[in-house]
Amino acid sequence: MANIDQLRGGQPIPAARSNQTKAGSTSSDAPTTAAASSPRVNNDAVSLSAQGKAVGQIHQQLAAEPSFDSAKVAEIKQAIADGSYKVDADKLASNMTKFEDELRGI
Repeated sequence: MANIDQLRGGQPIPAARSNQTKAGSTSSDAPTTAAASSPRVNNDAVSLSAQGKAVGQIHQQLAAEPSFDSAKVAEIKQAIADGSYKVDADKLASNMTKFEDELRGI
């Protein structure tokens, strides 16, 4: 899973946002930042619900599993190579129709 630095393309995250300039100040005035003022304690916290944690665990499990059955792929490749692979035209047509119906629903 990507951490926040990877999501931002490696750009550093500023510690604090600069304050907006006061009314009547010119653009040449330097904005005041939290780094220039006294140090502040950051008490921000994040907690996930049980459902959020469960979704995270499911995501990790799915990411660890292969996306296809390599044994079945090898079996089909062998059947194609030796000429024994047969296409069930009715099943193929049914699946194509089902797929088209699903696309219409999007």
